[in-house]
Amino acid sequence: MFTATLIARPGGLDAHHVTTLARDLGDGLVVWLSDAEAAEFRLDALPDDRWTLWEDLQRDGVDLIFQRAGGRKKAMLLADMDSTMIRQECIDELADMAGVGAHVAAITARAMNGELDFEAALIERVALLRGLPVSVIDRVLAERITLMPGGPELLATMRANGAHAALVSGGFTAFTGAVAARLGFDEHHANTLLMAGGLLTGEVARPILGRQAKVDALARITHRLHLTPADVIAVGDGANDLGMLGAAGTGVALHAKPSVQAQCDIRVNHGDLTALLFIQGYARAELA
Repeated sequence: MFTATLIARPGGLDAHHVTTLARDLGDGLVVWLSDAEAAEFRLDALPDDRWTLWEDLQRDGVDLIFQRAGGRKKAMLLADMDSTMIRQECIDELADMAGVGAHVAAITARAMNGELDFEAALIERVALLRGLPVSVIDRVLAERITLMPGGPELLATMRANGAHAALVSGGFTAFTGAVAARLGFDEHHANTLLMAGGLLTGEVARPILGRQAKVDALARITHRLHLTPADVIAVGDGANDLGMLGAAGTGVALHAKPSVQAQCDIRVNHGDLTALLFIQGYARAELA
């Protein structure tokens, strides 16, 4: 058995449309997870034209996710940070403070779309931050970093149901520590910006945490917790997230780059981070 989940922005999911789709594809029994926002139904097999259906619903502002019905509730959340748990790319914000924002943002966009080697692109961008006062990090955190909608509910609900939460970022520990504490992650892993005399040196500590390191973190943390990758729901938006999204039991491309979406079966473009709860079968009334 499979489950089809439809998710839209609040008020954007049409009941008649959902009922018709459930009747045509599945058993016709619709379970509303959130009124006019999220619903699901069961079906025996995946439709051959599922990506055509997905494209049609995208035009209506609706995400359509197919997955196996069993084992949807996960025991662990593994999340990227930049443009996933927060709205910003931290290195772009630091670069803007250093006066090289546009140049660095262009490199970031290409790296996240898989057009550049992640490690080389990170080294190049960090070098442009040389001489920036370390105090700027606190200013960026206070003035520029905002949480992605739905993040607090996602963390609170999964942890209330016994799940472990890990933040794994190709960004920097100076930011993941603050974001992890604010949202309630159990642990965080990222790269370390090197500093001397109150200034950034323009270098990052080795080894650099990139695509493979996220996969390794998934394996290491699940082993430590006596879980398996199938027990994990992972979320990210960039090319360096593809490894962990593919290794997790449920990998969610959230508002992801086009090249990333093309390689993921579960894509969320219209819902916020609460979509990860609806995908697991949680109803709005169960959200913490």
